Amino acid sequence: MSGASDPLSVGVLGYGFMGRAHANALARLPMFFPDAPQTERAVLVGRDGDAVETAASRLGFSATATDWREVVDEVDVFYNLGPNHVHADPSIAALQADTHVLCEKPLARTLGEAAAMRDAARDAGAVAGCGFNYRYVPAIRLAKRYVEDGRIGDVRQFRGQYLQDWLADPDSPWSWRLDEGLAGSGVLGDLGAHTIDLARFLVGDSAGAIERVSGHLRTFVEERPAPDGEGTRPVTVDDAYTAQAEFETGAVGTFEGSRYARGHENDHRIEIHGSAGSLSFSLERLNELRYAGADDRGYERILVTGEDDPYGEAWWPPGHTLGWEHAVVHENYEFLRSIAGDGAFRPSFADGYAVQRVLEAIERADERGEWVAVDEISGEGVAAGNREE
Repeated sequence: MSGASDPLSVGVLGYGFMGRAHANALARLPMFFPDAPQTERAVLVGRDGDAVETAASRLGFSATATDWREVVDEVDVFYNLGPNHVHADPSIAALQADTHVLCEKPLARTLGEAAAMRDAARDAGAVAGCGFNYRYVPAIRLAKRYVEDGRIGDVRQFRGQYLQDWLADPDSPWSWRLDEGLAGSGVLGDLGAHTIDLARFLVGDSAGAIERVSGHLRTFVEERPAPDGEGTRPVTVDDAYTAQAEFETGAVGTFEGSRYARGHENDHRIEIHGSAGSLSFSLERLNELRYAGADDRGYERILVTGEDDPYGEAWWPPGHTLGWEHAVVHENYEFLRSIAGDGAFRPSFADGYAVQRVLEAIERADERGEWVAVDEISGEGVAAGNREE
């Protein structure tokens, strides 16, 4: 473990998409955020020894390991970027060793696992964060500011949809994301978790908690070609979902997600309608926020790249746009600063658990064919790894 003035040693589980994104963020922080705590990319963890050695060389890690148990109590910070089925055990073990943890979303496969992770974070002397990185898109931060400043008045409606098309071809190969035992759920947990977190983040203080939900989940293709080309594998998760929601204030919400929406590669859309104005955002135009006030006849397009915009002064001159990866840099900046500061990082494991409750409520609503109150959903007393019945 590092001393008070030493760089924070970081261990990372996973070297795929998110492993590369976070390694990039750790490398970029000293260049653009000089007040960020210093870090060293100490250990990269993966099951395949040769592959993890190659990845560590490319991503700038000093050492490798093939077993996370060898790492979690030897580093200052542990990034759990593995598939959903390995979120719970490594994260809990790290927290029990008072190692700080940043875990990818959704927090867990099941509500029971999420509750155990939340409790471990509560009892630990360490910071635990859940990787809802879209909170750190500058346009989303500006939208939050507009809501807090009363620019849209009382929140009446939240609309969120996350559309992708990478599974629109029924011959696309099977992956772990299509297995309930590995992923927990499909589009609902993978994409819907982001939408529900942004609903809580953007309007939770104004509209209150999500009180009840409906739900409709559908699997379009029941089996897919095995990755090795030998036969097929069953698809045991949802391919698309829709849900309605009611907030404490009576505001209404609609959530939707799909991996079958041709023409939408990674389109996360958010709209907030209030008594005095509206906000609109699309991830495929992530440098833009659209705002309409009470007296406007249409939306104003705001390019969120100025020095006075969230995180703007750290980057390029106004008009020189940012990319998806910059949100991960901002997320790392805030997470590491919380370790060096007061330890109050959001989204926390408690936030991840709150999202998991809504996901579970949507699944139950689909099974029952009726609205379900989120308050009746609890992970208490549920064995980790088992879905609550």
